[in-house]
Amino acid sequence: MSDAQDEPENRLRKELPEEVPATAPEAADETPEAKPADVPEETPEETPRLTGRQRLVQGLWPPRVSRAQLIVAVLLFGLGFGLAVQVASNSDSDSALRGARQEDLVRILDELDDRTQRLEDEKQGLQKQRDELENSSDQAEEARKQTVEKEKQLGILAGTVAAQGPGITMTIDDTKGTVQADMLLDAVQELRAAGAEAIQVNGVRVVASTYLSDSGKSVSVDGNKINAPYRFKVIGKPEDLEPALNIPGGVVQTLEKEQATVTVDRSNKIVVDALRAAKRPDYARSSSQ
Repeated sequence: MSDAQDEPENRLRKELPEEVPATAPEAADETPEAKPADVPEETPEETPRLTGRQRLVQGLWPPRVSRAQLIVAVLLFGLGFGLAVQVASNSDSDSALRGARQEDLVRILDELDDRTQRLEDEKQGLQKQRDELENSSDQAEEARKQTVEKEKQLGILAGTVAAQGPGITMTIDDTKGTVQADMLLDAVQELRAAGAEAIQVNGVRVVASTYLSDSGKSVSVDGNKINAPYRFKVIGKPEDLEPALNIPGGVVQTLEKEQATVTVDRSNKIVVDALRAAKRPDYARSSSQ
């Protein structure tokens, strides 16, 4: 009886399914979820590349100025300002040459070359005199000869000795009475700069201390009143004197603008015979012992 009852119970146990472990659902829960295939992974944004001009602008602005750079900038500004002032001051003196013709500019350059050559010749002459004094067997006699020659030269410059030589004659006819003393003084200065060695105006010798002033409708030279036409007798190299008067914007053009008539004649022999009395200086004395 008992065996018969045990047999149905065993059959029932076999038919019942085995118990599922309790950990199976939990293991299924731990399985990672699959990512959707269509979602792209996030990538960091790429920094845009800058052009060379953009990098230059970023390097210059905002400005980063050091103390040394500031000092250099101030010095450069001062230098530029000084150059600008110098150019502005020279523009007035160069204005007369800007409109000059090519042949006039060539003539001016030739005149400057001639002046340079005259100075070089004078330098060589002085060196020759020095050498003669050093090498002469009779230095006293040679010194005396040179002293006499030097006295004549200084007498010509001082106006105490008459002189003759090649040069020019300039005549200024002023029928309108518009020529003033400063215009004649400009002519004297221009002639001196061109190498004039002796000048005479209407019988008055021009020397280093000569002054000109207006005297009514005429002009006074060292207090001596002279009237038009004004006649300049000048000793010097004619090839230098005449072009110096005819440069653009020079003496001749200035006088012609005042409706004066100017004529310049070259000559191989100009006589300057107006003399000045030697005047002893009141205060100046020789410093040589």
